[in-house]
Amino acid sequence: MRGSLRLRPDAAINQLLVYALAVSARRYGVEVHALCAMSTHLHLVVTDVHGVLPRFLQFFHRLVALGTKVLRKWEGPVWDHEPTSVVRLLTQAAMVEKIAYVLANPVAAGLVRHAREWPGIKVDAGELGRGVLHATRPSAYLDPENPQWIEQATLPLALPPDIDHEAAEGFRHQVAAELERLEAQAHAEAERQEVGFLGAERASEVSPYERATSFERQRVRNPTFAVGREQGDACRAAAATVRAFRSSYRAALERWRADVRSALFPAGTWWMRVFHGASVSSACAIDVTLAA
Repeated sequence: MRGSLRLRPDAAINQLLVYALAVSARRYGVEVHALCAMSTHLHLVVTDVHGVLPRFLQFFHRLVALGTKVLRKWEGPVWDHEPTSVVRLLTQAAMVEKIAYVLANPVAAGLVRHAREWPGIKVDAGELGRGVLHATRPSAYLDPENPQWIEQATLPLALPPDIDHEAAEGFRHQVAAELERLEAQAHAEAERQEVGFLGAERASEVSPYERATSFERQRVRNPTFAVGREQGDACRAAAATVRAFRSSYRAALERWRADVRSALFPAGTWWMRVFHGASVSSACAIDVTLAA
């Protein structure tokens, strides 16, 4: 929804987003760690426990799109046609930085001075791993007679899989410190440009039928993994893993195209496994934490 303000925060949109995410996460067993709903796009940090992220995103995005079309009385498309950016978070440093980045989005966009002031759906650093979001079934779109649309949906916020409860408080402090750094950076940039912040009240009053007027840089890179700052060894190892996967995938695909149905695709292959029944190596764990 590039530039479109269809998700401008209000009670109905906030309810739809929480309900859709809670139902989708429960259906596919996805653990949600952090989120922030901007007026033009969404940010999620999740763990794909069962290797079903494409199905989860398809279901969640469809619910949000159809509900938004009803709430906004909108006939056109809700999402743009670019594929969702999905970044695998390989280290704790990457998780801290990406979650803080997600929470700081409204500040970086010049909407509010502090992330906690954003009126849209978001998570505070102190809620990581212990907060719970609640939503009643939206009456404007979902059929109350359909049993899959439960009346009350809850979304517990999970800790990333490598963070145990003993380390949870330290992890929350790390995210809060990184968020504070990003807020200070946004404040300094606003001061340099001599611009102010829109404020929560005005951000909630903007028409959802307008388009954002600020310049939005097109994606010049679409990373597949993140390791955090100053993690050179981890970055090189991750890049080598990606290269090895792509090489193995190309070799398996060439054999498949040559009608060799015993071709073994590398672990992590999804499309060929789901839609063509291809064999896939099971050499790695399914648990993957991602930012989408």
